[in-house]
Amino acid sequence: MRRIYAIGIGAGDPEHLTVQAIDRLNRVDVFFVLDKGAEKADLVRLRQEILDRFVTRPGYRVVRAEDPPRDRTPADYRAAVADWHAARAAVYEQLILSSLSPDEVGAFLVWGDPALYDSTIALIEAVLARGNVAFEYEVIPGISSISALVARHRTTMNQIGRAVQLTTGRRLATGWPEGADDVFVLLDAHTTFDSFTAQNLTIYWGAYVGTPDEILISGPLTPSLATQIRKTRAEARERHGWIMDTYLLRRPAP
Repeated sequence: MRRIYAIGIGAGDPEHLTVQAIDRLNRVDVFFVLDKGAEKADLVRLRQEILDRFVTRPGYRVVRAEDPPRDRTPADYRAAVADWHAARAAVYEQLILSSLSPDEVGAFLVWGDPALYDSTIALIEAVLARGNVAFEYEVIPGISSISALVARHRTTMNQIGRAVQLTTGRRLATGWPEGADDVFVLLDAHTTFDSFTAQNLTIYWGAYVGTPDEILISGPLTPSLATQIRKTRAEARERHGWIMDTYLLRRPAP
């Protein structure tokens, strides 16, 4: 039977790969890559650098497909994401059916950790549910963006005995999570931290963490620091054509 690996490859530094991930890379016949266009060509290049550095098994193949477009300003966010996931599942299914023989191993290389704010596991399950192709699959954990972020800032995810929340910019915009003192914010295109400059918080922000383009900013979340991060983020996005960033907001424990 076909076998699929969802391999976490870390936040951008090839040295984030675990021994387990490198072992699985060297069992793979076909690596599947979704091409997100010229603006995000760096993401494809980084994946190839990982293969060139760690894969010693000869004869592997890399098969690319175009990533379906996504509505970034939908009237119904959940419906738009569901439609996008359905389109991506169809692409995954076609890749497996057309490029992976019944006795071969395929893999998707997943930024960060496949279990954290990533759709790969759900898409693999969706392909199985469609019933057109059978395979076994395994998930290989990776160093997440939040793990890399706090390591680079030389801090911790939590304060002693205090609660941690992982959320999105969309959800943070509705208010500070109840009971949490440390809040990690992912998928925030609108710099939602701007709304919290009067709340005596510290911010640890990072973009392109683990890559040569890494940017780190931290300190008390004052209006001036929020402006600096917002400006830095906009300039970086304009320069690269894309941005991957995340941040931790820390409230002092009572």
